[in-house]
Amino acid sequence: MFSKNQKFRQLLTAICLLMLATPLSADQVTYRVLVAGEDTGHLIVDRSERQFFIDFDYKQNGRGPTFTESLELDERGFPVNWKIVGTTTFGSPVEEYFQANDDVARWRDASGPGDANYKSDPDFYVNQNGSSYANALLVRALLQNPDGKIPVYPSGEASVVKRWTRRVESGGVKADVTAYQILGLDTDPRLVFFDEEGEYFGTASPRAAIVRQGFEAIEQQLRGLAEALSTDRFVDIQAEVAHQFDRPVRIRNVRIFDPERQSLTTQRDVVIYGERIASVQPAGSTVTAGEVVIDGEGGALVSGMYEMHGHLGQDNALLNIAAGVTSVRDMGNQNAVLEDLMERINTGLLAGPRITRSCFIEGESPFSASSGETVATLEEALEMVRWCGSRDFHQIKLYNSMKPEWAETLVDEAHALGMRVAGHVPAFSTADAMIEVGFDEITHANQLMLGWVLAPEEDTRTLFRFTAMKRFQNLSIQDDAVQKTLEDLIALGIVHDPTIAIHEYGLTAIDGEVAPMARAVIDHLPTNEQRSLKQEMFGTESEQERADYIAAFEFIMAVLSEIHRRGGLLVPGTDLGGSFFYHRELELFQQLGMTPAEVLKRASWDMAEYLGQSEDLGSIAKGKYADFFLVEGDPTDQLDVIRQIRMVASNGVIYFPEEIYPHFGIKPFATSPPVTQID
Repeated sequence: MFSKNQKFRQLLTAICLLMLATPLSADQVTYRVLVAGEDTGHLIVDRSERQFFIDFDYKQNGRGPTFTESLELDERGFPVNWKIVGTTTFGSPVEEYFQANDDVARWRDASGPGDANYKSDPDFYVNQNGSSYANALLVRALLQNPDGKIPVYPSGEASVVKRWTRRVESGGVKADVTAYQILGLDTDPRLVFFDEEGEYFGTASPRAAIVRQGFEAIEQQLRGLAEALSTDRFVDIQAEVAHQFDRPVRIRNVRIFDPERQSLTTQRDVVIYGERIASVQPAGSTVTAGEVVIDGEGGALVSGMYEMHGHLGQDNALLNIAAGVTSVRDMGNQNAVLEDLMERINTGLLAGPRITRSCFIEGESPFSASSGETVATLEEALEMVRWCGSRDFHQIKLYNSMKPEWAETLVDEAHALGMRVAGHVPAFSTADAMIEVGFDEITHANQLMLGWVLAPEEDTRTLFRFTAMKRFQNLSIQDDAVQKTLEDLIALGIVHDPTIAIHEYGLTAIDGEVAPMARAVIDHLPTNEQRSLKQEMFGTESEQERADYIAAFEFIMAVLSEIHRRGGLLVPGTDLGGSFFYHRELELFQQLGMTPAEVLKRASWDMAEYLGQSEDLGSIAKGKYADFFLVEGDPTDQLDVIRQIRMVASNGVIYFPEEIYPHFGIKPFATSPPVTQID
């Protein structure tokens, strides 16, 4: 793990800022960072010949990255000297560098140091942290090669594809933009826009954009174009990996997980027709003509699992399916974006889980989140609750900047409209107060527990809601404040969505070491994904501070174990996108005192019941939706075999993860079962 010497970091930051304050030429370009249309920060590039000085800073939802970079390129456009200093989105300090001289390339990022022979094998260094401007430099370097490919440090190969050139125009502002995608570095391509002069114009996703200053009016169009590119990619993948049959499909020689008995049955055959389970038959039953037969080879068939804290996008929808997550409770999204995604999934254009929507309502403040709807008055908040009540939302979710004094009125209105209420605890309030006004569910372990350690004036709309958790190590479960909250939680049947995996990541990850949640999967992931999982989420200044965070996580686990022991309902969700991290969430549930079988039941049957969907989902039985997955081994004995998924049925469509993962640069975890068609 590299040094976090505070004086060194301050000195290097000062040097970079001095360089930025003294432009070497007039060639300075400013870009604006916009999230859901709101200007949240800047990217400033100051360039002179082959030297660049970069200032990147934006804040949204009380957090965001801050970086300064000094960068020098050689005559080919390859980095030879690069320093990146700053903090990540969640405040982890960064001191990254790359240097190529004396025929040797050396670098250090949060995952550790590296070196290579630069004279015989000069590659392009891909930064771990910093601004998106580096992607523009990489595209230029890639375009110099006839095949559009170059090897990169620390490892791997990048390639570039030109997608299109388009005229974009809005409100009298227009630009000719060319879109390139960088492949090979991450699970998803990196999108880079250039203008007609071949200069970096920006980048975009469906929810956010970085665009050259003066062109903010077209950022929504750029986001739409980015979403269309992403959609095209996933439509193509869906056409290749989705197996839809117009005949019965028999999955034979499988043992079915029975959530009521919490055990596997003897061997059975499961027959699906269309989107439903047609029958569950004894093993060896007669196969009728025209059937497609998938041989489970003695494996276990488990009902599809529920990710209960998702913020779903099309970039992670298919990866959740491959992980056996066939249902997601979305806890906050831009409503129009999510509705479009649901429509594409429902029509079969894209693969994705069934989605249960939460209506995300945020108060207006300098720290407001942009994921949902922001309201400035109680009347606006009530109007939003009513709007959601008319549009099939399962619940409302209140957020950090909501005024605490509005909560009781909003809860009453939501309940009157048949919706539940979940949420963060509004700033300057406590979980106890929200339980008292009628919250049905408290979201995140830190939100449940911060009231035990905060003073009334302390503001949780910033990173403080994370960093204050290190105070947990001074608590005891026997403390009066802790006991009161737990007693009320249990007595009133309040559900808790702890998102354990993201707390484990934030509180225990250490630079240079594989984060605990990633140890079982990291070798299967692309290089850059591996680097990100060797970096702290919350920065620390000392070993003692990290020890305090680790002790805080141990306290969180002790509290959650006590809630489980007393019969409270904990729901499994990650706030990390689900997929592999959902598997880790379930392992952490096992550490709370559950057996593997109890965990599987919680992830499937219990969540279907909680959401009122058990008539159609949650177990494998005749007439229910064909949502289940096949694994090797016995997951009621060894829970970790749920990573070794051989096949998934989602709404009757068959997927083989072995076919899906290569599209994301991921090494598969298991082989596909044999498939035959009976004439």
